[in-house]
Amino acid sequence: MKRKMPVLASVVALTMALTACGGTSGTKATPAPSAPAATAAASTAKDTITALLPPVSPNYQKTFEQMSKDFTALYPNLTLKIEPASWEDMKQKLDTQVNAGSPPDIAFGGSDGIPKYVQQGLLMDITDAATPEMVNDYDKAPLEYMKNGKGLYGFPAYMEVHALGGNKEFLEKAGIDWKKVQTNGWTYDEFRQAIKKGVVTENGKTRYGFVFAVKGVASVDYLGIMAKNAGMPNAFNKDLKYAYTSKNYLGLLKDLRQLIDDGSMPKELSSVDAGKRWNMFLTGQTMITGKGLAVFENSAKTNNAKLKASDASAVKDSIPVDYIVLPAPTFQGAKQSSAAVVDGYMTFRGKKEPTAEHKANVVKAAYFLASGKNAATTNNDLFSAHITQSAKKAAESMKIDRNPDNVAAVDFMLKNATPARSDIPTELGAKAIKLETEVIVPKFQGLIAGEVTPEAMYEAVKAAAIAAFGADGVVKD
Repeated sequence: MKRKMPVLASVVALTMALTACGGTSGTKATPAPSAPAATAAASTAKDTITALLPPVSPNYQKTFEQMSKDFTALYPNLTLKIEPASWEDMKQKLDTQVNAGSPPDIAFGGSDGIPKYVQQGLLMDITDAATPEMVNDYDKAPLEYMKNGKGLYGFPAYMEVHALGGNKEFLEKAGIDWKKVQTNGWTYDEFRQAIKKGVVTENGKTRYGFVFAVKGVASVDYLGIMAKNAGMPNAFNKDLKYAYTSKNYLGLLKDLRQLIDDGSMPKELSSVDAGKRWNMFLTGQTMITGKGLAVFENSAKTNNAKLKASDASAVKDSIPVDYIVLPAPTFQGAKQSSAAVVDGYMTFRGKKEPTAEHKANVVKAAYFLASGKNAATTNNDLFSAHITQSAKKAAESMKIDRNPDNVAAVDFMLKNATPARSDIPTELGAKAIKLETEVIVPKFQGLIAGEVTPEAMYEAVKAAAIAAFGADGVVKD
């Protein structure tokens, strides 16, 4: 998710994987990163910075009051006003405010949405306001995802990969060498045969080999993650030709439908949302689930502890689960290209040009949220890797209980993650998002439900792509 992104009491446990989140410097434990931020603007005038933030991690929203106090302690003339939002209404709230021309100064969201907001003219380029100390605090790769063209539109909270997750006991009963898969990956054919072995019927109930959340807009997560491993790491190739007109796209659609026809996935897959998917996994109704973030291991551990303690808040009918991180399979002989997840704190402006002082203050707040102690705390809650030096330092004193095999698997996938594409023009990126929303999502939902054939969906996407980008603007192979 979720995050979020899509994945919180009971909803947190089910959906906190939809996405995940960031952090902060600004405490005495991390003076070095805070100091540059304090000098980003000389003004001591009173100012308020607004932020719209979802439940990025299980405990994230519980810290809002303390984060605001810590921010004002660091900057006595500034107030950080945080508006909480659920994952369900985050996008709608933000879009409503953007369309009204009065967005929050900061909003948490996926970096893939940056082109859309840039085109609307209300994202704020902070290239000239972010200090060298702030920029240099970051690992290079994740910061690139917050760029569009030459502009920097906020700070990333974390860099993760969308993976799959398996039940260790069920994997081993099916004879699957999950450690080998974690190390070497697997092809579609290997994956297909593996999940067939995971289908078991006991006491009149079926345990599926694989379940993915696909209800509503989540369907595009499934398709997008798999497309990256089918030779289409982005909607545009390096020549800026729209990629989903490739023959590989048609092959991918056939393969994904085949998994349902095999009986390895439920025929009712189109009704499975993020919450139901996770519930099915915890109650033993599937061997492998997706999409998965590292935080799912933490969620499973939390539920296991509740079961052990006979805690009534444990998921009903759930079983102890040892969560295993697995890569998505590769298709059509393509190389592994893990779906990188970079969400962060996007910086917005209203219809009027902000003053230099306010812009500098927004940058201070965004960096405060995305680095140091705040980032370390939240990313540990998510089992996500730290992407700033200040967060890594702050995390040194924090304990975290992670399966070392899972840590290695995530590291392997991150090394093969899809690179950022800040070279894609805003106009093309926005058109691709529109095509995805209006054509790909409904057609793929129809494909999953058995109402649209792979060939019919492919032709519909191809026709829409040619209409949007021209006959010379799409891949022909």
